[in-house]
Amino acid sequence: MGKWKSMQASGWIFDIQRFCTHDGPGIRTVVFLQGCPLRCSWCHNPEGWTPRGQVAIYPSKCIGCGRCADVCRNDAVADRGRCVSCGACCEACPSESRRLIGRIATADEVIATAMRDQPFYVTSGGGVTLSGGEPLSQPEFSCGLLRQLKERGAHTAVETSGFTDWETLVRISPLTDLFLYDIKLLDSSRHAELCGVGNEQILANARRLSQSGAHIVFRTPVVPGVNDGAEEMRRIGEFVASLPGLHQHELLPYHGIGAGKYAALGLEVPLLGDECGNE
Repeated sequence: MGKWKSMQASGWIFDIQRFCTHDGPGIRTVVFLQGCPLRCSWCHNPEGWTPRGQVAIYPSKCIGCGRCADVCRNDAVADRGRCVSCGACCEACPSESRRLIGRIATADEVIATAMRDQPFYVTSGGGVTLSGGEPLSQPEFSCGLLRQLKERGAHTAVETSGFTDWETLVRISPLTDLFLYDIKLLDSSRHAELCGVGNEQILANARRLSQSGAHIVFRTPVVPGVNDGAEEMRRIGEFVASLPGLHQHELLPYHGIGAGKYAALGLEVPLLGDECGNE
C-alpha cells in the first residue's frame, strides 16, 4: 500500500497525440508512456520499450558538421553503446539528424494538454487514453493521471498488455472507464518466443479483470504467419468468449509503419517485418 499513498507527480512519456479516433470511443488524446516489459516482434512503437529517453539517429539528415561529437562527454558518437541519452548531441545538431525521444513530464502538464480538447470529448463521447509502451509499467504516474482526469469528468481508457501485477489493476480499475486489453497468442511458449514473456499472467489478469466487472475491449493484432491462422483465431475467440461479462473483441490489421524506427534507435529490425512483406 505504501507506494500508493501519494501519486507520482511526474513520469516519462514519448508522445501526446490529439484528435485520435482509434484508441477508444470518440475523439481522444492519447498519452504514450515510456517503458514496456514485452518485446513483441511486430511492435510499431519500439521507442517506448525503455523506461527512459533515448537518442534516435537519422544518418540521411546528417551534414557532417561534427557538433554532436564536440558536445558529447562520453564519446558516444563513435560508440553508441556509451550513450546515456542526455540529449546534448540532439540540441547541438543543426540538421535534426539526432532526436531525443522520451522526456520527463509532470502530471499537471499532461493534464493541461489533454484537457484542451474537453469540448470535443463532450460532443463526441471521447476522452483520454493512456498507451505506450506499457502505461502500467509506471503505475503511480498512470494512477495519478487517471485520478485527475476523472476529477475533471474525462472518459478514461488504458491500453495494456495485461502483463502487470494484480494490485496495479485493482488500483487502476476504479479510475478506468475502458481497458483496451491485448490478447496476442494463446500458446505461452510461442508468446514468450515472439513477445519476450509468457502469457500466464496476462490471461490470469484478463479473467480476474472480467470477473470484477470492468469494461474491456479485447484486441488482437492479426500478424501474418504468427496468429492469422484459423485455429489460433478460434482459440483466442473462445478464450474471450469464456470470460464473464459481455466483451467486445477487435481484430487489428498488422502494419509495418514502425520498421524505420528500429534502425534509428540502433535496434535490429525484427525478421518478422521481412516475413510480413515490409522489407
